[in-house]
Amino acid sequence: QVQLMESGGGSVQAGGSLRLSCVASGYRYSRYCMAWFRQAPGKERERVATLSNNGRTTSEDSVKGRFTISEDNAKNTLYLEMNSLKPEDTAMYYCAAGPLATDCRRVVFGVWGQGTQVTVSL
Repeated sequence: QVQLMESGGGSVQAGGSLRLSCVASGYRYSRYCMAWFRQAPGKERERVATLSNNGRTTSEDSVKGRFTISEDNAKNTLYLEMNSLKPEDTAMYYCAAGPLATDCRRVVFGVWGQGTQVTVSL
């Protein structure tokens, strides 16, 4: 069973940067989609970015040009590099794993981490 553990969250000022990490352990899909989601208080969870093991990435318009999803296969680690952070980026960030699909944005992600909090202040 795949387990995911996020880290790297924290409090930063607007304009700052953070890098989130998500370490995967246990059984892993041989072909997969990975993703970062976030959920702010009182709001629905939203997808931030996805990555497939063929290297294709997607990101939502709200973070495009500021956030980058990547992975280090040797370390079984997924990353989310976040630059030019804004107060509206404040949320709990989760990584998720699911089976490979033509478009990872359409995957039902079945494995989730516990989340890491990101807080951006003015």
